Amino acid sequence: MNDHLDLLFKPRAVALIGASAKELSIGNVIIKNLLHYQFRGPVYPINPKVDEIRGLKAYPSVLDVPGEVDLAHIVIPPPFVPGEVENCGKKGIKTIIINTAGFKEMGAEGQALEDDFLARAKKYGIRIVGPNCQGIINSDPGINAYCNFTFTYPEPGHISVVAQSGGVGAVIMQAFHDMGIGQRMYASNGNGSDVSITEIISYYGKDDETRAIVLYAESLGNPQEFITIAKQVTARKPVLAITAGRTEKGAEASRSHIGGLAGNISMDLIYKKAGILTFSSQEDLCHAAVALSSQPIPKGNKVGIITNTGGPSVIAIDELVNCGLELPPLSEKAASTLKGTMLESASIRNPLDVVATAGPGHFKSAFDVMMKEPQFDSIYLNFVTPPFVDCENVAREIVAAARTNSKPVVCNYMTDKQKWGGTSKILKDGEIPCFDFAETAARALHSMVSYNKIRSAKEGTIKKFTDVKTDVVRSILDNARSRRREVLTAAEVYNLLEAYMIPVAHWKIVSDVNGVVAAANEIGFPVVIKVDSETIIHKSDVGGVALNIKDSKEAIIVAKFMNRKFGEEFQFLVQQFLPKGRELIIGTKAVEGVGHIIMFGLGGIFVEIMKDVVFSIGPVSNTEAMEMIDTVKAAPLIRGFRGEKGINKEKAVEIIQRISMLGTDFPGIRELDLNPLLAIEDEILVVDARIIL
Repeated sequence: MNDHLDLLFKPRAVALIGASAKELSIGNVIIKNLLHYQFRGPVYPINPKVDEIRGLKAYPSVLDVPGEVDLAHIVIPPPFVPGEVENCGKKGIKTIIINTAGFKEMGAEGQALEDDFLARAKKYGIRIVGPNCQGIINSDPGINAYCNFTFTYPEPGHISVVAQSGGVGAVIMQAFHDMGIGQRMYASNGNGSDVSITEIISYYGKDDETRAIVLYAESLGNPQEFITIAKQVTARKPVLAITAGRTEKGAEASRSHIGGLAGNISMDLIYKKAGILTFSSQEDLCHAAVALSSQPIPKGNKVGIITNTGGPSVIAIDELVNCGLELPPLSEKAASTLKGTMLESASIRNPLDVVATAGPGHFKSAFDVMMKEPQFDSIYLNFVTPPFVDCENVAREIVAAARTNSKPVVCNYMTDKQKWGGTSKILKDGEIPCFDFAETAARALHSMVSYNKIRSAKEGTIKKFTDVKTDVVRSILDNARSRRREVLTAAEVYNLLEAYMIPVAHWKIVSDVNGVVAAANEIGFPVVIKVDSETIIHKSDVGGVALNIKDSKEAIIVAKFMNRKFGEEFQFLVQQFLPKGRELIIGTKAVEGVGHIIMFGLGGIFVEIMKDVVFSIGPVSNTEAMEMIDTVKAAPLIRGFRGEKGINKEKAVEIIQRISMLGTDFPGIRELDLNPLLAIEDEILVVDARIIL
């Protein structure tokens, strides 16, 4: 795989099939970009109707090219693409970028053409990027490959970008360019018919000059493979992704809570499982990539602040604290040292305000002291450039401090960059990440801390429970399928849960009023009486649930009322009525290509009002399950609040893991809701459940 991707990203010669003499055409722009970017190898335009394009000799066919070709672009109408892939195979070309659109994205006819060129490529061992794509860029000065029709010419750098959407990729690439930040490699693979985003991520991960990877994807062909590969990459270097398409209108019509709440969140969950930093803002993503590609990773969330202006540091503190970062005080020793080196008007604390008149020596002392403070994991700098200070030498001291220490520095740099061009260049060449606004720099630092948290998180264990009865579950599911039923009955649901040792409130299914009374007496009053019917999903909404039935007389009245209301084509579920407890929800949903996602949150009616739930891709480890419990907004209530005892979190973790295992063992379960589970004392019991196949 890497040999082919080396030919893609490090081609020695490039041919362009469909090269054009027309200025405003993709077949001309790619030639222009290769020449402008000073590609180090020969470029061969392929066009049977002209002799030369942009001063380069044109050839009638790729078969007429005299030298070897590593990479070919194809920019011709779709019907002719398969034949040109065949010609490339005969020529011995092993990588092709198909810029042309009009394949599977256009329907069955386009799909047939795509299948045709892929079959021919496979015959010759060719790898295809695209179709319907921009291509690649490699800024390595020894290569300078601009095999792409975009317009931004990146300087060499350490951020590599891969984007399924060329539009998003171009915006991100331009943003880095506008910030004066170099880039290493860029790829946009369009339809992704062959070379996948996963392969490109893996390639970037093995590239020593790539320090941070930026990703935009709307879908993944093989999510499980992506998770496996991306986890290996994120253990070595940060991968940052922009998320989009997180809503799904169809979720409104779902028959289960997890179906309605999950929406279209699978990409977010895939990224989380893979250890990828996610962003909803392209701007924040770009700023974080700049910081992560230029500075060491902080070992914790404790920040020391150095500033020569007051207001921006206040804004920075607010943002840092809101992000969950901490600002420990200076040690007495540090404060004593700084009192002897700072100006009299300086504020000796954290933040350390060296004041606007501070010169290079004051900044040097500030960094020397604060870098040595063990309670600081990173240094945040507010630096305005006063016209009465030697700012260039201040910048040199900042760079020297950053280079000689293992703690990262991020800078809120406030200046006229043209007037203070020398100072700006020193900071840029020294790889100090500089941001115009205090809160922007703070969020970039928070992203660095978040990556460290991801990288250092314990893996956890995925427990395989041996006390479950898989044969019982299989029998229940097979019986339902044989009767063409999607929704399991209450008896099937509770028998299935008990087979997986998931604790449920005592229950019985009966068919008539007399049975209700007998069951209630056996379980022990008070009880709950529910309608059990495949056609009634939300029972409480239609009067199909009666709570806290205290005696036989009341049970008879309720049962007869339900008979009159719903007819006699249903059964009764009689269940133990539990005292008040914390209501929880746990669920699982099958997602195509991903497996089962698991949900945890505050249950009962609150799940519909507050929607306070979190998700994870199964199988879920014990640490992932505990993180789910700890990250819902209602976590303080779950832990215990104002003297009220919290839930048994270990038992909640076990139930989450058992449900996760159930989904893995039986992928035919489409949706499962346990809502609510009641957490009472040290027990957690299911009191209502729903399973859809």
